[in-house]
Amino acid sequence: MFRLDGKKVLVTGAAGGLGKAISDGLASQGALVYGTSRNPETAQALAARYGTHPVVLDQRNLDGIDSVVEELYEKSGGIDLLCNNAGINAPQKAVDIDLATWQSIMDVNLSGVFFLSQAFGKRWISDGTQGNIVNVSSQAGSVAIEERASYGSSKAALSHLTKILALEWAPNGIRVNAIAPTFIRTELTESTLSRPGWREELLSRIPLGRLGTPEDVVGAVVYLFSQEASLVTGHILTVDGGYTIR
Repeated sequence: MFRLDGKKVLVTGAAGGLGKAISDGLASQGALVYGTSRNPETAQALAARYGTHPVVLDQRNLDGIDSVVEELYEKSGGIDLLCNNAGINAPQKAVDIDLATWQSIMDVNLSGVFFLSQAFGKRWISDGTQGNIVNVSSQAGSVAIEERASYGSSKAALSHLTKILALEWAPNGIRVNAIAPTFIRTELTESTLSRPGWREELLSRIPLGRLGTPEDVVGAVVYLFSQEASLVTGHILTVDGGYTIR
């Protein structure tokens, strides 16, 4: 069940804690994983880990996305699945956010995701591939969380973009879904979660009483990519321990 044998998947931001867990989970189900990184050495390490080719991608460089996808197709022979995992955050009070920070978060979390998805969508529609996209959104896209004006806005837009792409591409057999995790414990989030009192405050908002781990979201991604979810599209699968119930 939920096997992905023979499927080739691109996972963006595959070197981070969440990206690595997702990539390993997809590989364990039989998928051939191509993982992206902005760092060429890290991209090489990912290629060695999964037995594929390195993919160097900086989603802030919107003009370079098409050439990266073209090169990937030449090396891989085609991609079936896309996991838009790469994302950034810069917790700040709304009054302190400057234009550069706002734009950087939007470029990576929204614009980069859209234009990468568009590049694959064009190819899939052209060659008849019934592709599949899973976006990594966030609970911050549906509920207000302090110091998340830029991040939450980007994720709210990403969740809605997921639905629009699902609607437009459904006639082509292309499915587009998203997961929306709660706070996940990774190296990148440790500085936020270690702030005095913040961890306890977050736990008080989560009915199941614990923060998420990268492994908590793997099953959701695998399911949405699998044949068992063949009738699921335009869905935002929340993985939040009940945070957004209230």
